[in-house]
Formats: sequence, structure tokens, C-alpha cells
Amino acid sequence: MPVMRGWTLWTYFSTVRGAGIAATCATALLLSGCGGDSTSSRKRPHRPAAPPPTYGAYSPEYRQCTTKLASLKVQYSPLPDRSYGGGCTVHGAVKLLDVGVPTTNLGAMTCPLAEKFTGWARYGVAPAARLILGSELVKIETMGTYSCRTIAGSGRLSEHAHSNAVDVSGFVLADGRRITIQGDWNGDRQVRQFLRTIRESACKRFRTVLSPDYNAAHYNHLHFDMGGKGIYCR
Repeated sequence: MPVMRGWTLWTYFSTVRGAGIAATCATALLLSGCGGDSTSSRKRPHRPAAPPPTYGAYSPEYRQCTTKLASLKVQYSPLPDRSYGGGCTVHGAVKLLDVGVPTTNLGAMTCPLAEKFTGWARYGVAPAARLILGSELVKIETMGTYSCRTIAGSGRLSEHAHSNAVDVSGFVLADGRRITIQGDWNGDRQVRQFLRTIRESACKRFRTVLSPDYNAAHYNHLHFDMGGKGIYCR
């Protein structure tokens, strides 16, 4: 399977445009990273079901998204479109290999999800760890991406069933500290500030962000997805 690297002739102009992203975020990051919708905290109590992505690996939208990944110098592998039965699909997906921060358990992700996750890791989590906790981020721990399953307590397919969601469980710092959602969500003041800050940063990027404040099913992770028709952050 070919590995796409972040500098090719056909992405030159996207690279020039993307170079401003890191510079802007480095100076603008305070509590929530750069980019996103200012209405991200708006609640969506009756979240409509989202159809699986309508574009595939050969669509113009997919090519545009992978061009953006290349401009960010992200290493990734493109994945073929697949249908697994029961409505579970992997369409328009990639596997992230290097986003600038080592990350565990990343499987198939829709390209838009992969792009948003990359921005969150680089410009949300890493600077927040440095500024709030005083240490460099050396690893992000996730619980995975694609999984053919329904939403807990519902017969409706999860966004994980469309490779359109990722669950983040913890972070490792250069000073040896390991911070987990399960163990530290209600930890000391500094760690609480870090975790709430990176959640707010996620709310500016992903369409849905669910934390332990949402319900008991999310006691040990932050859930991010690109489904639905609006913004929901809790």
C-alpha cells in the first residue's frame, strides 16, 4: 500500500497556503487552538442520524482533502473503499502514519476526520501541554477509529461504523506523566484546565465532541466525529 508524503509538485500551492496555518496557531493558541466554528458550544439535543460519507477514494472531494493533508506534510496511506455489511463502510478513508505526534491505535479514518485530528493534535494538544502543564507532548493514546457497532442504547449505527469517529483516552508527556480521561478528568486544577482546554479546541474542529460530562458511557475517553448536520459539544 503506497505511503503518501507531504511534498509533491501537485500540492505545491496548497503547501504554501498551509504553511500559514502553523504560524498562525503558534501565536494564536491560548485556550482552544485555531480555526473552527464560534458556535461550537451550541447543544444539539436531538442529533439527526448522519448518512455515511457520500464521497469515495476517487472523488474530487477526496483528492482535495488528501491534497490538504499533503500540504500539512502528513504521512498517510490511502485506503480502498469497502463495505462490510450491515451498513458498515470505509469510504474515502486514510490511515494516518505520522501527524507530528506519535498516536496509538489509529485505523481507517475518513479524510476530513484525519485532517481535523491532525490539526487538533498539532495546534491544540501539543501547545496546551507545553503552556499549561510545562512539558512537551510525546504521545496521544486512542481507543481506535473504525468499528462496526451501534450507539450504546440505540439501534442506530455509530459514526465509528463509517470510519468517521475517533476516541481519545490519554496523553503522555516528556516529563513522564501520563494523563488519562478516566483518571484525571476530575484531577488537580492544572490537569483539569488542560483537559477542558483540549476539549474546547476539539469543539472548534469536529462536528461532535463528547466527554465524561456528556454521559457515563464516555467516562474514559473523548469522542470526536464528523457526523450529524450541526455542532454538538459536551
